[in-house]
Amino acid sequence: MNIGDKAPEVLGLDENGQEVRLSSYKGRKLVLYFYPKDMTPGCTSQACNLRDNYQQLRQQGYEVVGVSVNNAKQHRSFIEKNSLPFTLVADTEARLTQQFGVWGEKKMCGRTYMGTLRTTFILDENGVVERIITPKEVKVKDHASQILEAR
Repeated sequence: MNIGDKAPEVLGLDENGQEVRLSSYKGRKLVLYFYPKDMTPGCTSQACNLRDNYQQLRQQGYEVVGVSVNNAKQHRSFIEKNSLPFTLVADTEARLTQQFGVWGEKKMCGRTYMGTLRTTFILDENGVVERIITPKEVKVKDHASQILEAR
């Protein structure tokens, strides 16, 4: 997915098994953030920063949807534990993650593996990608400010 591309209509299933559709957000900007794994320190910091600034994001016309390859049950636990007010897509087969081009090679502790590259896509009111915050740019503890600063 690149700037100017239209996101797919069906984003996947949420933490309750309900289909998440792009058209549900028509008329609002959408923060579609891809993250590696529920309950890990970086992902928790990022989610909690978005939670803590959620009302400000909404006041500025944004909705937030997180995406990871965790399943719905894991997402429900993550939402409950951290009081997250937004939807999480359970992309268990990495379809959406691959479609957005954020499934790639990662390295940790000398080991190479495939995983989600932490990336945020800002979609305009019509579902078109207008901005991408790349893995090297994402600041997990200050992510909401990154989204709001380049309005």
